[in-house]
Parts: sequence; structure tokens; C-alpha cells
Amino acid sequence: MADRTRVKICGLTRHEDARRADELGADFLGVVLSAGFGRSVRAHEAAAVVEGVGASTVAVLVNETPSMAAYLATLIGASVIQLHGEEEVSVVEELRSLGAWKLWKAVRARSLRDLARAIARYGPVVDGFLVEGWKQGAMGGAGASLSLEPEAVRASIPDGLDFILAGGLTPESVAGEVARFRPEVVDVSSGVERSLGTKNEELVSSFIESARMTPDSDS
Repeated sequence: MADRTRVKICGLTRHEDARRADELGADFLGVVLSAGFGRSVRAHEAAAVVEGVGASTVAVLVNETPSMAAYLATLIGASVIQLHGEEEVSVVEELRSLGAWKLWKAVRARSLRDLARAIARYGPVVDGFLVEGWKQGAMGGAGASLSLEPEAVRASIPDGLDFILAGGLTPESVAGEVARFRPEVVDVSSGVERSLGTKNEELVSSFIESARMTPDSDS
């Protein structure tokens, strides 16, 4: 685990929310660029959402072709592409060749076996795993908390790959979950919203502060 837990504010749809999350110290700002989801941002509006921010931007994508994924990621100058679909390994490999971005693979884990299968399949071709709980019919971002044994999850992530903890995190719960799971990054969307796609500044601030209030924190 890194010395300081990094924070990703995801599902951003408005420039004012992205800018404020950046000012409050978020490390990553995520934008859903695949169509058809509650927080999806249209391609022609994507650049404006993250214009002028200093944090790393994350393109959240679901089952896009490599060329389309690269195009969408480029719109926001993405440092990371987060893949939430059933992408073939060959697609991920091609996507890596198309840019300098890091690749994170999302896993909805009902069991450690689910996580192990994903790691065996994608581990050689990605830079990290975003792990969240499983929910029927959800492709990701459904707010399902991870219910697996923390030490087993942490031990499953290969050395050198980031572990991004997601699903059901809130300002009230994140410090405890960081202490339990010891992720490199925590990811939040609905837990800091006042309505779908609209972030609450106080919740964002509290989440970032709480994520770093761990026993190992220097703050």
C-alpha cells in the first residue's frame, strides 16, 4: 500500500464539481464516457468537464472497441482508462499500444474466486484492479460494497499493481475500509452526491479527509 491513500472522485458530469474536487485534493477525477449510464457524459461535452484541472483524469469505459476507447480517453487527456465491461484480453493489449495511459480493470466480486479469475486473465496486461461488490444486473458503479475478507483481497492483488477499492464508500465509512483493506486508491461516486451526477462539496471534502485519516497517516 502507498504511504498515502489516493482518492478518486468518479461519475463527474459538471465542470464546477470536477474543479472543486481538484481543489480539495482529489488525486483522480473520473468521467463515464460510454453511453447509456446514469452519469454518462457525451463525447462533445467531455473535455469541458475536466478543463483546467490538475488531478489525473480517468476515462470510465464499458465494452468499447480499442479505437473508440482511445478516442474517448484522449478527449479528456486521460492518465488512466478504467474498464468496466467484458473486454477481451486482446482488446486490452491493443488499447495499451495506443497510448501512455494506465489501465485499470474493474471486478465485481461475489467471491475470492471471481477476483482470482480476473487477476489470472487480466493481471499481465493491466496496471491495477478496481474491486467492488457484486449486484445483479449491474455493470459497475452500482454502489455495492465489497463483502469479502479484507486480508484475502489485499493478498490477492499482485505486487506492482494498484488495488482500487470501490462500492458503497461514504465519508463515514471510508476511513474504516481503508484500514481494513489497505488499498492504494479509494473510489467514490454516489457517496458524495446530493443528486445523480451532482457532487456535494462538503461530502467530497469530508471523504478526501477521512480517506487519509488512517493509523498510518501522517496527517
